[in-house]
Amino acid sequence: MTTYQGLKGDLIESVSSDPSNPIEGQIWYNNTIGVLKGYKSIGAAWASGGNMNTARRALGGAGTQTASLAFGGDTSSDVKTNVTEKYDGTSWTTSGNMNTSRYFLAGAGTQTAALGFGGYLFPPPNEQGSTATESFNGSTWTSVNSMNTSRLQLAGCGTQTAALGFGGSTSPGITLTAATELWNGTSWTSNPTGLNTARRLLAGCGIQTAALAFGGAAPANSAATESFNGSTWTSVSSLNTAVVQLAGCGTQTAALSFGGGPPNTAATEQYNGTSWTSAPPMATARANLGGAGTQTAGLAFGGTVPGTTAATEEYNDPTFAVQKITTS
Repeated sequence: MTTYQGLKGDLIESVSSDPSNPIEGQIWYNNTIGVLKGYKSIGAAWASGGNMNTARRALGGAGTQTASLAFGGDTSSDVKTNVTEKYDGTSWTTSGNMNTSRYFLAGAGTQTAALGFGGYLFPPPNEQGSTATESFNGSTWTSVNSMNTSRLQLAGCGTQTAALGFGGSTSPGITLTAATELWNGTSWTSNPTGLNTARRLLAGCGIQTAALAFGGAAPANSAATESFNGSTWTSVSSLNTAVVQLAGCGTQTAALSFGGGPPNTAATEQYNGTSWTSAPPMATARANLGGAGTQTAGLAFGGTVPGTTAATEEYNDPTFAVQKITTS
């Protein structure tokens, strides 16, 4: 709790109810309940956001906390979907469907300029990884040139015109790949060198020339983290906990990792370019979730709880809240 010590002599407003929009450092006395209060940072925290319209797992994501995009995924028991939704910081709205229904795909870009690629086509006879790539203009998806390596359970990052796809499995099961591909807005090019650790069900963030890959199955749960400079991957400090089926957001030097399994976890970690530090966990432990945003304003949506979920959570660092002030 905040203490009253050092406030003597300052003028403190007496009000009948708490201010609707307090500012950091503001102090007031609520005379209705007889409590001295203040508005201050309580550090990082997750808070509930609006639920998605379609509960799903293994979906793609792009954008920011207040303007994000969710697409594709598995609604239940390997039922793939092409549904796309937009989040405005409060609620989700259904938008134009993808051309190819799939799950375990990757995404890059923004809410109005996104890229979706790779994924899993199911059921038989299409039980295989995908090379399909689609571009989103804010309302509709357009099929564009395919990836060179068919894969699912991959990670992606970057922009609609400069994206990066890496890792995954080339077929269902544990056929791992380290392959890395660069998208220039027109076509994919295979990078001469891939990840140092081939893995699937990993997470990634950053841009094409400054990316970060972390976690995944190699085939056992991995904590490995790698940094990409546009041509080569370099191993850097590992996550504190080895985890698969996780999500991430942010940049190469300011990343956020959250969720994953098995077993399902709510664990969150922050990366500062040198090392990972544990952060407050999500309210809902889940795996195979979607992610978007930055390290200080992240978004988690969907996933397996088990069973699919539509739950959305917002991460803010710092988070501000009204706090009771003691007079001792």
